[in-house]
Amino acid sequence: MARVSNCLPPIVGAHTRVLILGSLPGEASLKAQQYYAHPRNAFWPLVGGLIGHDLVARPYAERLEVLAGAGVGLWDVVASAWRPGSLDGAIREAETADLLRLISDLPRLRAVAFNGGTAARIGRRALEGAAAPALIDLPSSSPAYTLPFAEKQVRWAVLRRWLVADATS
Repeated sequence: MARVSNCLPPIVGAHTRVLILGSLPGEASLKAQQYYAHPRNAFWPLVGGLIGHDLVARPYAERLEVLAGAGVGLWDVVASAWRPGSLDGAIREAETADLLRLISDLPRLRAVAFNGGTAARIGRRALEGAAAPALIDLPSSSPAYTLPFAEKQVRWAVLRRWLVADATS
């Protein structure tokens, strides 16, 4: 049965340089109230590899601390929607998150990365015409997107360019 799903609060700070936007948390994430809680989602190994930390082995609160220290923020492009299950293709009546407001509050933001095609489609539309930073489409970290992990790693590696702190950040 379809029900209303709501996004989790944004995880951002004054030092956020890269904002990674998913579509809408799946059932495992909503139940745990944690981003990317499904054990087969590749998000934590992908981002951990980019920033040089084993995030999978850490408790969730520590994962978020390490992300903040690396300048990585998280949120979703959909604030709420009707959706049975966890697949993006089942999202109906989506209300878009206020991405413009969020990015305007992040003075060091250099890139917005979309985790998957649905996030990219909705997020790019929401940011259209804005003075947004670089917009990057990434393959989904979801286990439903069957691109091999090694290929996801290669394609997510583009984020390294914005994760390296410079003297002005």
